[in-house]
Amino acid sequence: MLSLAAAIGWNLFQDQLMRAALVPSAEFTAPDAATAPDYRTAGAWVSRPELADDPSRWTPKGFSAAADPQVAVFYVPPTTYLSRDRWNAPLDDREANERLGLFTSTQASAFNGVGAIWAPRYRQATMGAFLTDKPAAGAALSLAYTDVARAFDVFLSSIPQSRPILLAGHSQGALHLTRLLQERVAGTPIAQRVVAAYVVGWPVSIEADIPALGLPACGGPGQPGCILSWQSFAEPADPHQILDLYDRSIGLTGKPRQGTAMLCVNPITGAPGTAALASANRGALVPDRGFSDAMLSPGKVPARCDARGILLIGHDPGGYASYILPGQNFHVFDYALFWANIRLDAEARTAAYLAQAGSRGR
Repeated sequence: MLSLAAAIGWNLFQDQLMRAALVPSAEFTAPDAATAPDYRTAGAWVSRPELADDPSRWTPKGFSAAADPQVAVFYVPPTTYLSRDRWNAPLDDREANERLGLFTSTQASAFNGVGAIWAPRYRQATMGAFLTDKPAAGAALSLAYTDVARAFDVFLSSIPQSRPILLAGHSQGALHLTRLLQERVAGTPIAQRVVAAYVVGWPVSIEADIPALGLPACGGPGQPGCILSWQSFAEPADPHQILDLYDRSIGLTGKPRQGTAMLCVNPITGAPGTAALASANRGALVPDRGFSDAMLSPGKVPARCDARGILLIGHDPGGYASYILPGQNFHVFDYALFWANIRLDAEARTAAYLAQAGSRGR
């Protein structure tokens, strides 16, 4: 009976329970300036080309990282700090760093077939910052973004000015990536160097956001210089937490997002608003025995974009139960569910970009 009561309480009050468990009660206090990561040093990065122990170079059996990558990848990791003790993560939190390595190995690795990956450690906002509208949450996210922006500057200064760039992020990392696109890429020569931007696990309005990001939404497979985004839910899906926040917010263009469609590029097809059978999925990573020795499972997960822009993956495919968020939200696995297809997608967009660049040079 206690278990049943707990389950009913969770279903009825899950939003309130999540806030109570994860939102810090303290006021926001900016961390000391001495805690800011120095991106000129290798220790401020989870991944960069010369690191000996780089989780982004992991691949499942049958794949390998590119020996001579032609693209530089800037990947912004998702939230891995869950404590409510403070609003921004310390860089030495052991549990957060373990999760950081795990996400980097299972997400950024999808791009190591085309690029050398740079992934910054940053003083990310804690998970609870996404569950409240307190001013402290906005301050924590802004501070996290300043770290990401500084890392991006060092990334740009460390690679040849002619090197193509692939941008990728997830969740909080995707949020910071949208701001980076708006403030550092749109309207600059950098935009001409972008192979693609994978803004995954964060809602992007086609009407209220895309015009401010300096790149178009991807319209089909193999198109270079465009933006992809999706958010994965099993059916029956209940994405009210995302839709409520989305409909209350103002887009990067200054227009309300309410009533606008979210960008949904199907990671299996590489095209927006499309559907794909599970047989078209070339391989999902399944964490049943841990990701360190994970095998790809082809044909496991279908995908289709609904009218609002949510990516639906059919009924629970199994193997992910311990980490599914409320509402059948497979947010944690936005990359893992489609790992092999994302890798192929990046390869196709890179090939198209390089072909265009070659023709411009002739």
